[in-house]
Amino acid sequence: MLVAIPDVLTPEQVAAGRAALEAAAWVDGRVTAGHQGAHVKRNRQLPQDSAAGREVGELILRALSENALFMSAALPLHVLAPTFNRYGVGETFGNHVDGAMRFLPNGQRMRTDLSCTLFFSDPEDYDGGELVIEDVFGPRSVKLPAGHMILYPSTSVHRVTPVTRGERIGSFFWLQSMIRDNTRRALLFDMDVATQRLGAENPTHASVVQLTGVYHNLLRLWGEV
Repeated sequence: MLVAIPDVLTPEQVAAGRAALEAAAWVDGRVTAGHQGAHVKRNRQLPQDSAAGREVGELILRALSENALFMSAALPLHVLAPTFNRYGVGETFGNHVDGAMRFLPNGQRMRTDLSCTLFFSDPEDYDGGELVIEDVFGPRSVKLPAGHMILYPSTSVHRVTPVTRGERIGSFFWLQSMIRDNTRRALLFDMDVATQRLGAENPTHASVVQLTGVYHNLLRLWGEV
């Protein structure tokens, strides 16, 4: 399930965040790549201890905590602090799969169920640089406006095509969902969207309460906390 989350950040937040990121010191992105990723990764990345990265990452997490679409689609249990990458002309990240486990700040392991990419560059700012995700229906090319985010299964093979003009700046991070199985998570998301739509159109309809009950009972049955 691929879900685009529009307007996670306002234009003003994007501008302030991008200014902070551009002024920061960047390093070779391969320093955080695994054995497989290091062979195909050619970009720059903010160090884990970057003050600008922490500041903008906290901004992103606050915005997501108030984003109803993100909460419904992801059902997050743990969200890893955002990191940031930068692609100039000729830089790319070939086909790879994200690692299954990451470490939270307290040392606890976190399973990566969903990957997130939030764009800080508008599509007209650069050529190439598409995020291509291999889906059951074939490759899906993603290039969203600044401030928008794509949510996709971490099990997916994906890549970033070479940038041929301009520069692409973005944030990427992972989360563990309360619902481990992608199919079940997609079903709950569809049910939640349909129930909210029905409630908006006919708030007194008895089915709204019934469907809400089914949703939460499935969440109890399938959820991990």
